[in-house]
Amino acid sequence: MPIVVDIDVMLARRKMSVGELAERVGITPANLAVLKNGRAKAVRFSTLAALCEVLECQPGDLLRWEAGDGADAGAAAGAGAEAEAESRAGDSAGAVAGAGAGAVGDG
Repeated sequence: MPIVVDIDVMLARRKMSVGELAERVGITPANLAVLKNGRAKAVRFSTLAALCEVLECQPGDLLRWEAGDGADAGAAAGAGAEAEAESRAGDSAGAVAGAGAGAVGDG
């Protein structure tokens, strides 16, 4: 996938665990793992804003674009099942278009 998630980098810089970040942001550790591992299809702006607030960073510190061949697009299509149920149960306000399946949100 051409969008790379660098949450691990910021976690290491802030000496923070995944569990602590999830708790402070208000999402489940499972949803944070989906996002952290690059399996999310979408991210709510409210979630991105909360991540930036807690990690004291900018969105560009967490997300970057890399040119790619799209080879793992098929894997991404089936990923994110962990987040799908919570995404549908959560508030859809502020969601990025297409956030219905595999979106990481406010949980």
